[in-house]
Amino acid sequence: MYILECSDGSYYTGSTKNLKIHLEQHQNGNGANHTAKRLPVILLYYEEFQRIDEAFYR
Repeated sequence: MYILECSDGSYYTGSTKNLKIHLEQHQNGNGANHTAKRLPVILLYYEEFQRIDEAFYR
């Protein structure tokens, strides 16, 4: 689970199994529609979880 800050000051929360690759996708405009329109993005926070449902709950 991670939180990004977009160039317009908005935030995006997501989850992934590979944070490094997913961050590259966001920065290249291939991530979520929200972040693609608000580049660049900055990783503010992340946590690792063993189960996806725990990440979504957080």
